[in-house]
Amino acid sequence: MSKYFFYIIIFFSIFINNINAQENTMILKLKDGDVKIELFPDVAPKHVERIKKLADEGAYDNVVFHRVIDGFMAQTGDVKFGNSSNKNFDLRRAGMGGSDLPDLPAEFNDLPHDRGTVSMARSSDPNSANSQFFICFKPAPFLDRQYTVFGKVIEGMEHIDKIKRGEGQNGEVTDPDKIISFKSL
Repeated sequence: MSKYFFYIIIFFSIFINNINAQENTMILKLKDGDVKIELFPDVAPKHVERIKKLADEGAYDNVVFHRVIDGFMAQTGDVKFGNSSNKNFDLRRAGMGGSDLPDLPAEFNDLPHDRGTVSMARSSDPNSANSQFFICFKPAPFLDRQYTVFGKVIEGMEHIDKIKRGEGQNGEVTDPDKIISFKSL
């Protein structure tokens, strides 16, 4: 009897862990393929909640990668001015907007900005993150503990690598690639 009970406990433990893993996994659909992102609610709960809310509302669909710096990162998420299917779309202003929700308090953590790290963009105010985020092409340790890491690419980084690069110091992109969709798994 106790052996049977042990197997039931193991089964439910695996089942619950699988549900939790799926709950914190997002699919970022790009022109070259799907990117699977694992979210980290244990270290950035408010940021994860915001990203999931906006993504599941479709707010990120058709939002451009307005700032892409080769060897550094690809930035997107301006749901106000960066949505190419919205009447407010303005590529010159993309990167200056956010959602109608209030800005988030910083949730800086010890997770490093490695290749595939997903982190919140913000202004010089540490508590100004709203909807914009970036994905690192390469390690960027100078950002550690200064920007909120909330996720990591776990599959499909080769598709991130194909995002059209910008020009100049700021990585401004003309005719940018965009998010096709961004949803919870």
